[in-house]
Amino acid sequence: MDGQSVYQISLLAAFIAGMVALFAPCCISYLLPAYLGNVFKERKQVLFMTLVYSLGIFVILMPVVLGARVLSSFFFQMHDNTYIFGGVLMIFVSILAFIGIKLPMPHFSMQQKGGQKTDILSTFTLGIFSGITSACCAPVLIGVMALSSLTPTTLQAVGVGAVYVLGMVTPLYLASLFLHKGNIMEKPFLKKKVTQIALGEKIYPIFVSNIIGGLIFLVTGILMLILTLNGKLAMNAAEQTFTESINRVAVDITNFVGGIPGIDIIFVIVGGYLLYLFIKEVFGSKGKE
Repeated sequence: MDGQSVYQISLLAAFIAGMVALFAPCCISYLLPAYLGNVFKERKQVLFMTLVYSLGIFVILMPVVLGARVLSSFFFQMHDNTYIFGGVLMIFVSILAFIGIKLPMPHFSMQQKGGQKTDILSTFTLGIFSGITSACCAPVLIGVMALSSLTPTTLQAVGVGAVYVLGMVTPLYLASLFLHKGNIMEKPFLKKKVTQIALGEKIYPIFVSNIIGGLIFLVTGILMLILTLNGKLAMNAAEQTFTESINRVAVDITNFVGGIPGIDIIFVIVGGYLLYLFIKEVFGSKGKE
């Protein structure tokens, strides 16, 4: 089997392996709570927030995919420190979510209905830390590096890595579409004002959505700190088992689709079109706000 064949087959395999990698315990333990907290924190722009969040993940994982072994080694060495800092960041964002404060980001803030702004900076930062914690996760890191090593050129490695990470974030895209189409985050209960807080001359109304988002960030941040400081989030043999599962999924899919001509060309066309529709929906929904 030549290099190009391996590359074409590994595209589909990398995508599905990425979806499996999302559920690695060390990966989803930070990525999912950070995403859910942001859903309630930025409930009027769930689609756009999801896109920004996923871009943060891409920014971190793509250099690793391209063989930045120094970077990957650094992430492994900084495993505990990353989770500690990430836990502190979660607690900090929980305060912002509870009060509804948006970090300033001139020229890039998206205006929501009612004059509110989407907090792009904190959303992107959480995406970056989700990418870092994923890079600290042996199954995710080893899985993507193993797949990208099958490709003969850097450009092809970019393709494999991109669809692997895309596989990781696709469940988030689907979840955001479900929330958006069902108008779930606009339910009256979530918009119910509970109280308000005065900080100087500013008054911050506290809604049910603020409380839910803040609690998700706060509880996750505290748990991250406690588990990390007690060595409960250290890399162990269980991660090796999950790594083997990811690679086995990739190999099994490769063997299954290996005899189907042009399967990955179809995958790229269909996947690219669906991604285009998602991005179109993101900015289309922005225009309706």
